[in-house]
Amino acid sequence: MPVKHRDAFPSGVILDSMADGVVAVDTEFRIVRFNRAAETITGTLAKDAVGRTCREVLRSDLCETDCPMKQVFETGKPVINRVGTMVNARGETRTISVSAGIVKDERGNIIGGVETFRDLSLVEEIRQQGIKAYSCQDILSINHKMRQIFEILPAVADSNSTVLVEGETGTGKELLARAIHNLSPRRNGPFVAVNCGAIPDTLLESELFGYKAGAFTDAKRDKPGRFSLAQGGTIFLDEIGDVSPALQVRLLRVLQERVFEPLGSVESVMADVRVIAATNKNLEALVDKGAFRKDLYYRLNIIKIDLPPLREKKEDIPILVDHFIARFNRLQKKDITGINDDALALLMAYDFPGNVRELENIIERAFVMCRSGQIEPSHLPDAVFESQATPAYGPGTIKEIEARLIMDALRRNNWSRLETARALGIHKSTLFRKIKALGLDVPPSTRKKQGQ
Repeated sequence: MPVKHRDAFPSGVILDSMADGVVAVDTEFRIVRFNRAAETITGTLAKDAVGRTCREVLRSDLCETDCPMKQVFETGKPVINRVGTMVNARGETRTISVSAGIVKDERGNIIGGVETFRDLSLVEEIRQQGIKAYSCQDILSINHKMRQIFEILPAVADSNSTVLVEGETGTGKELLARAIHNLSPRRNGPFVAVNCGAIPDTLLESELFGYKAGAFTDAKRDKPGRFSLAQGGTIFLDEIGDVSPALQVRLLRVLQERVFEPLGSVESVMADVRVIAATNKNLEALVDKGAFRKDLYYRLNIIKIDLPPLREKKEDIPILVDHFIARFNRLQKKDITGINDDALALLMAYDFPGNVRELENIIERAFVMCRSGQIEPSHLPDAVFESQATPAYGPGTIKEIEARLIMDALRRNNWSRLETARALGIHKSTLFRKIKALGLDVPPSTRKKQGQ
């Protein structure tokens, strides 16, 4: 039987730092805790809410027809992201998403419940602000390495120097090249992308430099190459590591002298083109093996940018998922409200060999499988389940919930105590006390900054 036990709900700074409204109730549905976000969403102060029933304060249509808290007490099972409406203290009707779970004491007795709710219109506003704050052109990231790249990008774009972008397949090398072009003085010129690994070597030379009529049997008229099409703009040579040694010599001349000759021509053409090259290989290692020309490598390697794989910047996964969900909602005319915690935990535990492109494909697949509501684990491909991720949230004591919240925040911030404290809006010393009091086993920070 549920028991009434108001004093078992400790006040917590962590709950006040959450963006979602959090309401803790006793077994009589009377509010015993009401966080700051709940005050903002409902327009009711905590001092006015505590002691009243959640039905009185929330004034939601769910209270009348499908009360999540009542269902939790009756079944013992959590309710996840039930969508309804509420009327706030200003008389405004808002669409909200509600989740609820039971809270037990040390002996396993039910002492109440916790209900979290979010204003979906507020979530969209915060999402847009977050995208603006953590984006550069079309690239989204909160990762410290990516933020360093964002900082140097305007200076890189202003120059006319050749750029070499290295990174695994799917890390967004072409996206970065387009960002450099769009920030550069050449932004009004063309951006021409060539995948050197996708074109047979026998055709790649004519594809890049063009040809004159009569250069070979089927050459009946002049054809401009990609370098000609990119005049005044930028050419992006993707998978440059796959170019043959013979063609490497031609490219070296273009980079050195800024001229090229179309096949069958005796006249040189000036190359007014900014070159950005990219590869998923380690060109320096290829040079050591004799598989890539050293002089060409040094011509390409004037400005080098290394894009980290997604497994090294997992804190980006939540904002990327949110971004892809918003985009596919627009494209597919759907209304998927988000991703639940268990599904997100599975994605956070997965290593993504295909990087951001694979994550995008996973979300697109989930849109096919999920008709409405939230993306759940059943909508994800089998490969993701190999990680055996533990669900991030669920029913439990307040201490257990708080421990999960802190560990989740630490994980998102690469185990940096300082960055986690900032993200949670608490002092670093408070976070250390919480970690010690909750007995959390926190690995060393992956950010090599003293004191973190």
